[in-house]
Amino acid sequence: MVIEDIFKALADPTRLRIARLLSAMELAVGELAQVLGQSQPRVSRHVGILCDAGLAERRREGSWVFLRQSEAGGPVVDAIQQLLAVAETAEPGFAALCEADRRKLAAIRDARESAAEAYFARHAGEWDELRALHSPDDEVERRLAEALADHPLGDVLDIGTGTGRMAELFAPHAARIVALDKNLEMLRVARAKLQHLPTAQIELVQGDFSDLPFADASFDTVVLHQVLHFAPDPAPALAEAARVLRTGGRIAIVDFASHDHEELRTRHQHARLGFGDRQMAELLRAAGLSASPPIALAGGALVVKIWLGKRCAAAPSPKSPDLEAAR
Repeated sequence: MVIEDIFKALADPTRLRIARLLSAMELAVGELAQVLGQSQPRVSRHVGILCDAGLAERRREGSWVFLRQSEAGGPVVDAIQQLLAVAETAEPGFAALCEADRRKLAAIRDARESAAEAYFARHAGEWDELRALHSPDDEVERRLAEALADHPLGDVLDIGTGTGRMAELFAPHAARIVALDKNLEMLRVARAKLQHLPTAQIELVQGDFSDLPFADASFDTVVLHQVLHFAPDPAPALAEAARVLRTGGRIAIVDFASHDHEELRTRHQHARLGFGDRQMAELLRAAGLSASPPIALAGGALVVKIWLGKRCAAAPSPKSPDLEAAR
């Protein structure tokens, strides 16, 4: 970060307002334009200056571009936010603008929640049908939380976050959470569910579980909750999960035990009809993970299981013989 660029970036009232807004939540460029009452090209120009100064960062999600407060800025960005908070108390004009922006921000939150509710309404019947086949969600969540409670969660990656429920569940106990999903509409549902969390703690990312957009050894805990059965070949997905785990890091897989409900392939696009314990142990081993005894949750036509793995050393190459043998 260059101090001259920072001063230039903060020399405009609109950019000060944008900085305050991004401290509250991640926003699309169009949402920023809506709050500020300015054209999208004009807002994009202001955003570019903030990004060039290292005070904000862009992230593309389909055709949308989202902005968030820069994590790389660290203490500098924190100090700027503290100064802006003081400015609100000392300058009535700036305080009035920020208060008006926050009221419009509340409308953005409401719009996101309405869109999420509409999505739930369209799919509620499908989800209710599937839930009726297995253990209650609250029991699954309780047992999963217990299984991970013996060690700090640290930095968590929730692969296939869906509605964001796992990210919400573990947010109070994690240093930070990255919620990843391939489906843009699901990401917007998750964003509505998680928008009350501090922006520094939660990040939503579009991506595929077979090609994670993260560096090696980026996370302490990886969660795949009812995700792996969508993978035609689960081995590459687990290899990727192992790759982004730090040494000593853990993976938690929540999925169905092997079953014969063939209708789930067509009605819910399940590529795999659950997993056997031996099969999962081999998949974990091939990914360089040591397996713990599985946890079974009966209570329905489908048995939900929790499989835990721990990364003890460097994960093997995705083309290793062990990995190929587990496919």
